[in-house]
Amino acid sequence: MPRAYALLLFVFSMVFPAGAAAQASPTGGVKFSDPAPIVAAGSTATLLPDGSAAAPADAPPQVQAAIFAANKLLDKPYRYGGGHARVEDSGYDCSGTISYALIAARALKTPLDSGSFMRWGLKGRGAWITVFTNPGHAYVVIAGLRLDTSTGGVVSRRIARTAERGPRWRVALRSTRGFKARHPLGL
Repeated sequence: MPRAYALLLFVFSMVFPAGAAAQASPTGGVKFSDPAPIVAAGSTATLLPDGSAAAPADAPPQVQAAIFAANKLLDKPYRYGGGHARVEDSGYDCSGTISYALIAARALKTPLDSGSFMRWGLKGRGAWITVFTNPGHAYVVIAGLRLDTSTGGVVSRRIARTAERGPRWRVALRSTRGFKARHPLGL
């Protein structure tokens, strides 16, 4: 591990000590927390070397909560229907992943499928959170980072074949062609 990265991790651990960031839950007992939430300066989320995201310090608390919650899903595999029957699940599909983050942000009460997201929220892009959806797939951009279960937008075919499917933060945005943009009120 490079010294600069190790020093950065040490500084973050001193400024943001590990500990649960428990929140009241709209899902009847499910608690969204992150053992070590990281906040970075500015208004754009930062992709960290471990694949998690640092929430922007300038973001509203709901946006930070969505990022912290989504970070909990990064070790989960893709599973069709995952995150719908139970919010806390062993695997997640595209809309289950988005639902998990939006429930933590208190922008959604129960999970939706990708087709239902086409009628959810308000039309167009949001200032902080935008869901891109069509009847077969959905992904979300939160504070500038894409949370997606597909490898869409990955530059190389070789990388796309080896990239893991499942909830992942991605820096590369993908084409929005064929998707409708929706966003939560105020975000």
